[in-house]
Amino acid sequence: MGSRVRARWVVAALGCTGLLCAVLGAVMIVTLPSIIKQQVYKNVRIDPSSLSFGMWKDIPVPFYLSIYFFDVINPKEILQGKKPEVQERGPYVYREFRHKSNITFNSNDTVSFLEYRSFQFQPDRSRGSESDYIVMPNILVLGAAVMMENKPMALKLFMTLAFSTLGERAFMNRTVGDIMWGYEDPLVNVISKYFPSMFPVKGKFGLFAGLNNSDSGLFTVFTGVKNFSRVHLVDKWNGLSKVNFWHSDQCNMINGTSGQMWAPFMTPESSLEFYSPEACRSMKLVYQEEGVFEGIPTFRFKAPNTLFASGTNYPPNEGFCPCLRSGIQNISTCRFNAPLFLSHPHFYNADPVLAEAVRGLHPNETEHSLFLDIHPLTGIPMNCSVKLQLSLYIKSIKGIGQTGQIEPVVLPLLWFEERGAMEGEPLHTFYIQLVLLPRVLHYAQYVLLALGCVLLFIPVVYQIRSQEKCYLFWSGNKKGSQDKEAMQAYSESLMASAPKGTVLQEARL
Repeated sequence: MGSRVRARWVVAALGCTGLLCAVLGAVMIVTLPSIIKQQVYKNVRIDPSSLSFGMWKDIPVPFYLSIYFFDVINPKEILQGKKPEVQERGPYVYREFRHKSNITFNSNDTVSFLEYRSFQFQPDRSRGSESDYIVMPNILVLGAAVMMENKPMALKLFMTLAFSTLGERAFMNRTVGDIMWGYEDPLVNVISKYFPSMFPVKGKFGLFAGLNNSDSGLFTVFTGVKNFSRVHLVDKWNGLSKVNFWHSDQCNMINGTSGQMWAPFMTPESSLEFYSPEACRSMKLVYQEEGVFEGIPTFRFKAPNTLFASGTNYPPNEGFCPCLRSGIQNISTCRFNAPLFLSHPHFYNADPVLAEAVRGLHPNETEHSLFLDIHPLTGIPMNCSVKLQLSLYIKSIKGIGQTGQIEPVVLPLLWFEERGAMEGEPLHTFYIQLVLLPRVLHYAQYVLLALGCVLLFIPVVYQIRSQEKCYLFWSGNKKGSQDKEAMQAYSESLMASAPKGTVLQEARL
């Protein structure tokens, strides 16, 4: 009797546990998605209490800037009207350090900040040193020549005399360090003195001189604390809600984020839009494919074919023109009117005429396309590679002797890749808190529900088996009683039909 009572208690306990697990699993299935959503909302907004604030303030991802120069092989032949030939040199790799300062939270749900960048050369990652010499176009001479094409002949002759007096030539042979971070050139002071509106720069001249130990402008972005639908979107840049570099309102718009984080809960229909101060414009990347980075699910976004398309091929880009060819963007309006062009490396995805005009270019998607891998749940970049090329439009200008007989050509100067990938402790923390934990909770809810159903099934089975035993016991007792009554009736019938002596004998016996 005691064992039966204990069994009933155990079965009842299992049933209660099963009911609790089933209810908990069902509740988790209903509420867990909204809980995770709320946690993501809470931790990706720009707020000192959010999980991602430290990551936003001081980016823990190591960024590397890789520079590839186009070393001009035949400068004399170019001056004679021959096709340019270049050889790619590099990479020359720099570690890029970023940190935000002057962080100010405003009353309209925005935060303003300056982001400073500095660069350190990495010899172990580079193929060459900063002391390597590179032959490339003299931007000051050939750029100024094109800018003065429509100026009076007397002014052009004066510039020719100035170039000759200062020893300036169409092509220069300088070190990587000089080209990157600046070199002393008396021509810089001459141009800035006599033509201040043309080239308002003094001192050293270098392609990246203005980027080292400097900021990229004052960004004001929405924090998402009060209105999450606008989280990370740029409100103003340097106090402007739109720029005035281009020839249409659409092209002058400042759209998207500052290029570091995006809104969470992305879908394949989402796009990545950001404002780039270096390109003086907003850019939009489109979804390409799903992927996995170090165990973390990602969406890969790439540049569309229309990013640098001409206005003829893609009318919304008409505001960026005049366009020489499709696939290159004229950035002269935001670079002191110098004839500079932005494109993908080696003129990838551009009009084939551009690459065919320069020997030594080999565009291909694998090496020259850009991409960003984003964790779609949070909008945080996991892995990125941004590749762009800077080119100079050169040609012979009548009246400026240094330009010789140069045939019009867009000559590549260099291309660069900014690459960064989350790694180390930040990657481990991100994986645990935003991937592994939600995944465990996702499976746990179904395990609890299944376990609860199994445990609830045990009392049912026990009850059915108990009833079967009771039925068999009752059936057995009933059959035994019936057999006994039959035997008794049979005995009585025998006794009634037998002689008395037999009965008495049996009775005696």
